[in-house]
Amino acid sequence: MNRLDRISDKILSELESDGRISNLELASRVGLSPSACLRRVQELERTGIIKGYRAILDHGKLGIGCIAYIAVGLSDHTKKSQVAFEKAIVRSPEVRECHNVTGSYEYMLRVETADLAAYKTFHTDVLGTLPQVNSITTYVVMDSAKDVRS
Repeated sequence: MNRLDRISDKILSELESDGRISNLELASRVGLSPSACLRRVQELERTGIIKGYRAILDHGKLGIGCIAYIAVGLSDHTKKSQVAFEKAIVRSPEVRECHNVTGSYEYMLRVETADLAAYKTFHTDVLGTLPQVNSITTYVVMDSAKDVRS
């Protein structure tokens, strides 16, 4: 793990809040000259601490009305089963995140669909057809008090 000083932490915090902030404004907020600030940002990018920049999308305007987290248990706990499951999930555009987790389930998925009916279709036609899947527990998001992605 890379140890960062207070200024680098501030740079990362500002960029996480607004990835399109100008270098001049960023330098002002963190108390550096623009050239020193740019060097720091470039070093954070070079070392891979900053992996990239993203746009924050309005899900409602894109027709996404249902977000669900799904805990998936596999029937077979082998590497072969995991690889087959992950290959199938990667091909599913509804799945926005797939995490191999510890605990009662092997995977936690974040799925986005137009509505509950579209989620049911995904549940039945995708997850329900995978031979590796033993259990599916769905948690539909009703509201989000905090989501740093939005």
